[in-house]
Amino acid sequence: MIVIVMGTTGSGKTTIGKLLAKSLGWEFVDADDFHPPANVEKMKHGIPLTDADRMPWLQALHGKIVEWTAGRQNVVLACSALKQSYRDELRASSEVRFVYLKGSYELFSRRVLTRKGHFAKQDLIASQFAALEEPTDAIVADAAHSPEEIVSDVRKQLGTS
Repeated sequence: MIVIVMGTTGSGKTTIGKLLAKSLGWEFVDADDFHPPANVEKMKHGIPLTDADRMPWLQALHGKIVEWTAGRQNVVLACSALKQSYRDELRASSEVRFVYLKGSYELFSRRVLTRKGHFAKQDLIASQFAALEEPTDAIVADAAHSPEEIVSDVRKQLGTS
């Protein structure tokens, strides 16, 4: 199974993804590691990515998901997956499940202000909330809850608890 933990900047994708993967004994992968350098530079400077910027990134992720599925690997992938078209590109098999970390602009903004060493800064939050198309086919987790509560709830909904 491939579980994609999605949401905007500051939602906790990496934190929840790592904790979920650890609790399941699965591999954790961060989709940010697949961005080409030009995308990272844009985001470092607070420039929102366009759909054209994201397409090679999404195609690379799609390829990895196909590879993981073919190899029967269980992976938790942290990925913004903001639009339905992006999620459609990532849904490379019936083994893909989405977990949406839902929360407020204010909560995520506070989180981004306190984190260190990440290229996505607070000025990207507004553009990500504007681009966000909330999923209708995902497990929805309240991002205001503790990471442990979120992981426990997600595992119950995945049937892996």
